[in-house]
Amino acid sequence: MKRILLEVFLVAALIGAGVFGFMNQKQAATSKAKITELTAAVEAAEKSAKEKEESIKAAEEEMHALQEEMAPLEEKTNQLEAVKAALASGSTLTDLENAYKKEKSLSAERQAGLGALRMLTKGAEDPGALEAFRKALQLSELGDRKNTICAAQLGLVAAGEKIKVMSDCLPKSEKAGHGDKEEKDAKDDGHGKKDDGHGKKEDGKGKKEDGHGDKKDEKHAAPHWGYEGEMGPEKWGKEFPTCSAGKSQSPLDIKGPFVKSRVVVSADYKEGPLKMLNNGHTIQVVVSPGSKLRIDGVAHELLQFHFHRPSEEKIDGKPMAMVVHFVHKNAEGKLAVLGVLLKEGNENPGIKTLWANLPKEENVEYAPDGVNFNPGNLLPREFDFYSYEGSLTTPPCTEGVRFFILKTTVNIAKEQVQAFPFKMNARPVQPLNGREILSN
Repeated sequence: MKRILLEVFLVAALIGAGVFGFMNQKQAATSKAKITELTAAVEAAEKSAKEKEESIKAAEEEMHALQEEMAPLEEKTNQLEAVKAALASGSTLTDLENAYKKEKSLSAERQAGLGALRMLTKGAEDPGALEAFRKALQLSELGDRKNTICAAQLGLVAAGEKIKVMSDCLPKSEKAGHGDKEEKDAKDDGHGKKDDGHGKKEDGKGKKEDGHGDKKDEKHAAPHWGYEGEMGPEKWGKEFPTCSAGKSQSPLDIKGPFVKSRVVVSADYKEGPLKMLNNGHTIQVVVSPGSKLRIDGVAHELLQFHFHRPSEEKIDGKPMAMVVHFVHKNAEGKLAVLGVLLKEGNENPGIKTLWANLPKEENVEYAPDGVNFNPGNLLPREFDFYSYEGSLTTPPCTEGVRFFILKTTVNIAKEQVQAFPFKMNARPVQPLNGREILSN
């Protein structure tokens, strides 16, 4: 009996021990899972804290960089406020306007300056400031005035006008944001300048260039134009109203009857370092200061000369193989273009020098080492001319350009014509609209 009781006790003890062990094992497993969960939570918290710490550090660095950028801006703001305070009475503006009343016309620079002064004195909403900026833009097509274009465009934008701004006028950060290509400074040619704020053109072959060679394919660029295709000369007026509405457009078919001209014209061109530019629609030679065209004794500085194929001007309905346009500007900012017609014939030594140094890249000024050139090498000996009042022959077709087309032609070899990089870059002749063509 005792034996049976002992066995029962042992069995009960074993069962109890098994149950106790199972309960402990289950509790240990639960504890282990909780520990694993807590460990993961701690690690996640540590990672989150580290990320927040890095974010805070990055934010602090960015704030520091912004503070450094703000310092010069605050200085400029203080300077601007000081200028506005000095002009607040309006007496300076009044004095300037009174002085300008004596002028028959104001240059682009003066219009832009007047607009800026009115804006500082009377605020961005001043109608006179807007009018001055608009006039500055119109006149800036006639001269070496990229800075004036920028001033006028940015002035209009500051006044709330929605206009297209030349990419080179934009702040660096905005240019980078739009991917604009840096434009190069160059002198105004009245027909083929790069960087003058005119729109980039479509040449009908997928190439884009502006009215003076600037590459502009961003939304801030001015409208495109070309010599053929959707924005050929017959369509220029859609984006550039003066091209279709203007009454004194260039070029002309030069034919009689003529009015006698008593104007005396002479050229005094100097040799200088050769600097050339393929601006995307013509070959342009940038001229160093010193070469002048004198019109009744008034000096006009030669800025540059460029080529058209065939000649834009016609004589009695017939074009020449090419024409070279010498573009000049006087002290008042007025342009005068001297045109020399190139007739197919013997080889031209001057053209030979130029063509031997053609730029290999567009919109990059090329100055070959040790090569000088005198623009006078392309002039005939005789200086008889036809003369008329015209316009730029490229958009925006701004009027007020005085043309002198020499009667004596200069030879150019057929091979030299064919070597010119552009097969056609001439605007068709425009209506005379009652204008007189003078002949000396």
